[in-house]
Amino acid sequence: MGLIEGLNAPKDNIMITSLEAALNWGRSNSLWPFTMGLACCAIEMICAGAARFDIARFGSEVFRATPRQSDLMIVAGTVTYKMGARVKKLYEQMPDPKYVIAMGSCAISGGIHGDSYNVLRGIDKIIPVDVYIPGCPPRPDALFDGLLLLQKKVRTEKLRKNSDNFIFKGK
Repeated sequence: MGLIEGLNAPKDNIMITSLEAALNWGRSNSLWPFTMGLACCAIEMICAGAARFDIARFGSEVFRATPRQSDLMIVAGTVTYKMGARVKKLYEQMPDPKYVIAMGSCAISGGIHGDSYNVLRGIDKIIPVDVYIPGCPPRPDALFDGLLLLQKKVRTEKLRKNSDNFIFKGK
């Protein structure tokens, strides 16, 4: 049945795609976040996992407490210089490919605490950031928007070594 009734089409549905597209689709819909809730933005991140907002719709409901089991770090809140060293160490323990979302104005630029002597003025000074979510604090909807942007980025990555945006940065 359908548009190709007269042709010798198989009775089951068939989908043709490349291996790269299938792998990227699977990776983009199963990002496991590592929680780096450092201040008030963490409350909004926790709300994103609650029933009202339900981050599980995007395949990211498995918040991990260890960096070795996660591929997405959500830095939510004010990062001090003392904590910055620990954030970098935890980022380095994550397996490749790994992604970072900077959530809130404090994680992006220091926010209202940016003039303080002990506050890092942006997490991108120590680790690379893929998506910035502005706001003080940003709502869970904004986190979902950032997660959708990251999923779009993951779907367009290349698995071949000779491409510009090759995801595995090993030796």
